[in-house]
Amino acid sequence: MEAWESNYRQRGALWQGAATGIPSFPPGARVLEAGCGNGKSLASLCRGGCDAIGCDIAASALRLAQRTGPAALLVQADVRRLPFRTATFDAVVAVHIISALTEPERRRAAAELHRVLVPGGTLLFREFSVSDFRCGNGRLAEENSYLRGDGVMTHYFTPSEVSSLFSVDKWKGGVMAERWEMRVRGTRYPREVLTGTFQKIDP
Repeated sequence: MEAWESNYRQRGALWQGAATGIPSFPPGARVLEAGCGNGKSLASLCRGGCDAIGCDIAASALRLAQRTGPAALLVQADVRRLPFRTATFDAVVAVHIISALTEPERRRAAAELHRVLVPGGTLLFREFSVSDFRCGNGRLAEENSYLRGDGVMTHYFTPSEVSSLFSVDKWKGGVMAERWEMRVRGTRYPREVLTGTFQKIDP
C-alpha cells in the first residue's frame, strides 16, 4: 500500500490519456472498478450511464480521481477484502490491479470479485502477459513477478494461469491475447495483454 501512496503523491496521476477497451454496460448497471487509480477508466464508465463505484487501496489515488470529476462513489478498499455485500454488482472491472499481488493474494482477490458479483454478473480482467517486453525487468519476487524501483510489484500472466485463477467451477468465459509493438528510437518492443471476460456461474 505504501508504495502506491508514495507513487501517487510524488507523481500525481499515473494513468493518463483515453481509456481503451472498457465495455459499455447498460444504463443503471451497478459496476465496480477495483483498483480505479486516478479515475481514468472510471470516468469512461460514468459517461456510459452506469452506476459506478471505484475503489482503490491508495487514498492519494482517490483524491486524484475525485478531482477528475467522475460521477462515481469512491471508496478506499483492498481488493483482497472488499467492503461490499455479497452479490452487490452487475459487473466488475479489474484492469492492471491483480498483477500487483502475490500468488495467494491473487486467489483471494479472485474469490472476492466472485463474491461481490450477482449470479451471471460480468468480470472484465486485463493484465500484461509473459510475452510483454517488460517481463523480466526488476528484481524477481516470485515466478514471473518483478519488483521495480518504485516499490511496486508486477506479475506477468500466462493464459493458462488466468484460466486457473477464474476456474470453470465458478466462472464461464475465456481469455484472449492482444499484441502490438511499441517503437522507441527505431527499436521495436513487443507488448501483450491478456483480456478475460467471465460470467459468475449461478450457485
